[in-house]
Amino acid sequence: MGDLLTRAEYAAIANELSFPCNAFINGTFTPAISGRTFATKNPATGEFLADVAACASEDVDLAVSSAREAFEDGRWRSISPRERKTVLLKFADLLEQHSHELAVLESLDSGKPVSECQLVDVPDTVHTLRWHAELIDKIYDNTAPVGSDALTLVVREPIGVVGCVLPWNFPLLMLAWKIGPALAAGCSVIVKPAEQTTLTTLRVAQLAFEAGLPAGVLNIVTGTGKDVGEPIGLHNDVDMVSFTGSTATGRRFLHYAADSNLKRIVLECGGKNPAVVMDDAQDLDLVAQHVVNGAFWNMGENCSATSRLIVHASVKDELLERMGAYIREWKMGDPLDPQNRVGALVSPEHFDKVKSYLEHATASQHQVVYGGGTEGGVFVEPTVIDGVDRENRLFQEEIFGPILSVIAFSTVSEAIALANDTVYGLAASVYTGSLRRAIRLSREIRAGIVTVNCFGEGDASTPFGGYKASGFGGRDKSVFAHDQYTEIKTIWIDVSDRSDEENEK
Repeated sequence: MGDLLTRAEYAAIANELSFPCNAFINGTFTPAISGRTFATKNPATGEFLADVAACASEDVDLAVSSAREAFEDGRWRSISPRERKTVLLKFADLLEQHSHELAVLESLDSGKPVSECQLVDVPDTVHTLRWHAELIDKIYDNTAPVGSDALTLVVREPIGVVGCVLPWNFPLLMLAWKIGPALAAGCSVIVKPAEQTTLTTLRVAQLAFEAGLPAGVLNIVTGTGKDVGEPIGLHNDVDMVSFTGSTATGRRFLHYAADSNLKRIVLECGGKNPAVVMDDAQDLDLVAQHVVNGAFWNMGENCSATSRLIVHASVKDELLERMGAYIREWKMGDPLDPQNRVGALVSPEHFDKVKSYLEHATASQHQVVYGGGTEGGVFVEPTVIDGVDRENRLFQEEIFGPILSVIAFSTVSEAIALANDTVYGLAASVYTGSLRRAIRLSREIRAGIVTVNCFGEGDASTPFGGYKASGFGGRDKSVFAHDQYTEIKTIWIDVSDRSDEENEK
């Protein structure tokens, strides 16, 4: 699954692809009721790929009705845990068998380097689904210690109809993070993929149905946030929404819940993540490699990307120099060439946003240490900007592009204050040779994920989500994600002697 092909082999796969383009509702591909479509293009080339169904509220109603019927008649939630596990494992096997196809489809639709899709996104998608499938028959419910007069059961039940609203930066992986635990719990699901990246989500739904997932249990409704995301958020027959995307849009879903049925909302939003490098970091070459990877992986289009380098003044210059050798390894160009590690940004609109930060850096006379260039209206070089102060928008705002801002500090307390000085709190990295400092920084940095002497997000067993404006209501991944797609029910059974005495009368 993880073996890379050649540029020619990936191009051959691309030439043979048939693009799914209609919504997937109740087990069939279905055009929008209005008949409207929107064009999706390859962001790296501008090449037209497909006209995708532009759904609206009436299509959401149809999908919700299908999902509700599937949930109420128990075709999925009421089958045994072992049967659900078998279907999901077969689903994961089918994804693995189609790994090259999915990697190419993801690269064409999003501009991501095909090597990253092949080596990271597709394998992690498969692993996530298998992990949650295996969890199905390994989570035990509880009893409560209430004495001998009653038997009390505390049980989980699937929450019902779940809306999953996806971002465009990791279409496959974010889909798996949400549908893995939701389907494992027995829910019925409606997915709204980002309008920029819809194709792999539709193909995955087709493979899920082929694996034996009953009709109506997994539905995909394509379209814009206004036309599809908002109706899902406001729908009175949707029991929960799990959203990944911008903090601004996340706030809207809280309003949608308040204005409808008080559905459960789980938000995974933005980040402005620091890498804190102490003066006692033991291997600056390794630090440089991790910082570069954290900043430029997926073109910085990653909510947990390292976007602020907070480095001790005494090692700053040496670290920046060492980073240069690794930045040169990040070749930019054709995403279907597996030698390239920096692909296209997802859209011209997003390119313009990221470019505006480069223009701001130039206008404010910051030092651009590496990069700063653009190509073709879609490519941005990995860029490092030094001397950024804490009030600057480069330090405070989520750029969502390959731009790393650098600021120096002198004391541990100053480093902690700088790390916490944004509205976000998703992820952070700490580099130090002192166990005492590592523990202090990990505890005092207000972020949902802190890595020490490395960059990463953990694995399928570890929760992913943030503090402050980075998250709300729950976590993706791990058993905690499984729990958030369930309701907790108490069942109290009276088994006292007086009950027997009353029955004998």
